[in-house]
Amino acid sequence: MRTLALAAFLALAGLFATPAHAATAVEAPTRTVTVGDDTVAYRTLGSGPPLLLLNRFRGTLDTWDPAFLDALARHRTLYLVDLPGIGYSTGVQPDSMEAGVVLVDGIADALGLQQFDLLGWSWGRLLAQAYVIDRPGRVGRLVLLATNPPGHNDIPLQPAFLERALKPVNDLADEEVLFFEPASAASRQAAKASRERIHQREGVDAHIPSDPAQFERYFKAACGFHADPSDRRARLGQLELPMLVIAGDHDTSTAGQNWFPLVGHLRTARVMFYSGTGHAPHHQHPDEVAELIGDFLAR
Repeated sequence: MRTLALAAFLALAGLFATPAHAATAVEAPTRTVTVGDDTVAYRTLGSGPPLLLLNRFRGTLDTWDPAFLDALARHRTLYLVDLPGIGYSTGVQPDSMEAGVVLVDGIADALGLQQFDLLGWSWGRLLAQAYVIDRPGRVGRLVLLATNPPGHNDIPLQPAFLERALKPVNDLADEEVLFFEPASAASRQAAKASRERIHQREGVDAHIPSDPAQFERYFKAACGFHADPSDRRARLGQLELPMLVIAGDHDTSTAGQNWFPLVGHLRTARVMFYSGTGHAPHHQHPDEVAELIGDFLAR
């Protein structure tokens, strides 16, 4: 009788257990949490301490390379989110970093993340930097992919990027310019392979933001970050937070070379460059970059 009762208890407990994380990025279901008046979509996979990922300009849950996510999930439990008004989320997209910082707090609370590591790519890396500067103590380690620091940067965004980035839908040729190095045959081959992996899910393009009014909110927040009225650039150099910056040497959006003036002033930063690589080093070298990040987070 005791054995039967125990079996019944375990079966009943299984009905109410928290759903297990998906085995792969392609299989991960889309779930939602409520943050204020917004519904925020997220996916989770992997195991280990939590790592929250903030996405690029026009990026959605679908546009991360599954190979990179699967490799990174061997080291951490990943939480991918679409900010309000983007992708699968509803609500109003933040148009300032200050509003974005409040939002990240709300998302982390809704997901039950008290302490976590943070990764930002492109536009998301601006928000990631603002968050760790404005909310010191909650994030353990910071990873920045294809990023510029706060304040003025000598190398601006290139016209070639904007010519393609604002198209409603980008094809492979666009992505070679936006995220890879089209002069490199190896990079072009990596672009094709990454695109094929991303499009294993159906309807990827349908959820990518394409409204010019949405673009303006991205740009307004980014302009405020670089105007830097609260001097986040100086405050970044005072952080004791371990930080990893990963860049490609042919990034037409956020030239990694803009970090050079700060390298001697950052206390706990590592800066890694990949040659023949553009705005998505983690899509061109998914396994290697994931291992680099995993090693950094484990130290």
